[in-house]
Amino acid sequence: MSGLHSVEKIGGTSMAATASLFDNVLIAGRSGDDLYNRIFVVSAYAGMTDLLLEHKKSGVPGVYGRFIADDGADGWLEAMAKVREAMHDRNGEMFARTASLEEANAFVDLRIAAVQDCLADLGRLRSHGRFCVKEQLLTVRELLAGLGEAHSAHSTALLLRDRGINATFVDLTLWDQDDLRSLDERIVEALAPIDLRHTMPIVTGYAGCREGMVRRYARGYSEMTFSRIAVLTHAREAIIHKEFHLSSADPRLVGEAAARKIGRTNYDVADQLANLGMEAIHPRAGRGLRQTSIPLRVRNTFDREDEGTLICGDYVSDTPRVEIITGVRSMQALQFFEQDMVGEKGYDAAILDALTRHGAWIVSKSSNANTITHYLSIDAATVKRIMADLQSLYPDAAISAQPVAMVSVIGSDISRPGLVPDALDALAAADIDMVAMQHQIRNVDIQFIIDCANFDTAVRVLHQRLIEDVVDQGEGRQAA
Repeated sequence: MSGLHSVEKIGGTSMAATASLFDNVLIAGRSGDDLYNRIFVVSAYAGMTDLLLEHKKSGVPGVYGRFIADDGADGWLEAMAKVREAMHDRNGEMFARTASLEEANAFVDLRIAAVQDCLADLGRLRSHGRFCVKEQLLTVRELLAGLGEAHSAHSTALLLRDRGINATFVDLTLWDQDDLRSLDERIVEALAPIDLRHTMPIVTGYAGCREGMVRRYARGYSEMTFSRIAVLTHAREAIIHKEFHLSSADPRLVGEAAARKIGRTNYDVADQLANLGMEAIHPRAGRGLRQTSIPLRVRNTFDREDEGTLICGDYVSDTPRVEIITGVRSMQALQFFEQDMVGEKGYDAAILDALTRHGAWIVSKSSNANTITHYLSIDAATVKRIMADLQSLYPDAAISAQPVAMVSVIGSDISRPGLVPDALDALAAADIDMVAMQHQIRNVDIQFIIDCANFDTAVRVLHQRLIEDVVDQGEGRQAA
């Protein structure tokens, strides 16, 4: 492809705001040829994947959760009926033309019936004790995840065609055991026949492929699809449309008037945000864009005129400054102390092996002569299991864990003299005791470990001192 096009991902909350999405993103005042040379990768409508899998935050089971729980013959069927009703309701809110509504609902019914038949067959097989279906349950999760994106992409393309736009539904979700291509192969084949100059592809964020999207990337799979499409088609720019600006702090904590749009930053900062669990972009997705020098822009769906925040590989702030204050509200500090560790090797590897086995996300770590501390985004029950494993390996070690919060000060260059003393003074003035602090040589972030109860206050006072009280000095320079 030409490289004159953009690849744009639309998040679930933005997808659900259909009128704003069409007015500010999909059409946005364009007409004729200006509508094209854009590929859109769409997420499921907000809340739909929660109904299909499980609620992202509360863990309330959806179809998948009910199916694996085997909580009665009709449990997962009832959950699937709720999905069908939710999809029909969404279509009913969007479509004005009766024929289009009927087409959209028929598509939903066909897809749900196909997946429902698969689950019913698997349920009957599972009822025979001789069969182990653990591997097939992973496939079930993949199938269900694809339903949400198939619905949103199909409906969006249909709505665009109702408005006279030559949109085409690109379905990457379909696959079976005889069609286990890679993600890249599936993307290339699906997009090859499309003339971007005159066609607007609406692509499913989920792609059925050999790697298993949900298995590898959890809920970040649509960002991987988006990133690979941008890389494989040599896009001029990759754009993510969200319901908010990429801001200097959460506006709900510091106030909308105080929060500032970042405007420009680099992939190093994006990586720090991803490590803290912020939804800027999945770290693996960002890696592909960075390695191919494709700039990433994060735009607010509800702010049509604003160009958003541009993330490039070579941007460095013109004057050392803090760009964002964020963090992790609750995590576990796992501390491993062994007096005989000094001068010996192997302890770190054993701890990392245990963390990997239990799927622990490592936010940060520190060590000295006889102590290794890992700051983990993980629940208390899992950290107890990790501690038990390590204690059996090292019975003489003192292993402990405690809940903590992390507030991180991040920027493309935060080497401003006096920044750390200013930050410590702001925390002390708010009566916030620091548990630990880490400052890396690269001058991209400083991490303050504090009590969980002080997280909100810490974000506010650090934002006030390090961002609001500092006068902006220049847009930035290109790194040498």
